[in-house]
Amino acid sequence: MSGLRVLSEGRWPGPGDRSLPPVPGFSASSFNPLVAETAERCLRAYHGPPGAPGYGPSRTALLLTSSGGDRGTALAIDTAAASDRRVPPLLFFQSNPNAVLGHIAARWQLTGPVVAVSPADAVPGEVPPDALELAELLLADGDADQVLVIAAETVTATETVTAAESTATDRAVAVLVAFA
Repeated sequence: MSGLRVLSEGRWPGPGDRSLPPVPGFSASSFNPLVAETAERCLRAYHGPPGAPGYGPSRTALLLTSSGGDRGTALAIDTAAASDRRVPPLLFFQSNPNAVLGHIAARWQLTGPVVAVSPADAVPGEVPPDALELAELLLADGDADQVLVIAAETVTATETVTAAESTATDRAVAVLVAFA
């Protein structure tokens, strides 16, 4: 990360965190609320709330990294399909990892590139080094002034876990970076 500087950071869980706030349009899994809340914490730490005076993170790229992805939604879809029940269409929408990034981009009016990757090895609560290398490439491309890098891992799901039921075993970190 020699060419980058960290502008702000957000983490889940933090002191006193018990459950993730729900995100409208996302259900059956804690993954998307985990990503959204962690991004929110990081962006607020640097920019304040959306629409605040001086607000202006628009040329911000979003980079999501997760080795496990949204296991809760995948399990909900598999369970519904195996039982011959109708699979709720909302699950197909939220099974796309870019769906939650679109939610974040719309809420914060971000106009940079959106990328989701799955590293082979990830440590919950840490940003993989290759994600920071990719962030540097996104900045060098010139389409963004900042990159919000989010690394999120949820527990291995053996049953569907909603955002409200999520425990502190889900881990995510977000760092907002720019060229040094």
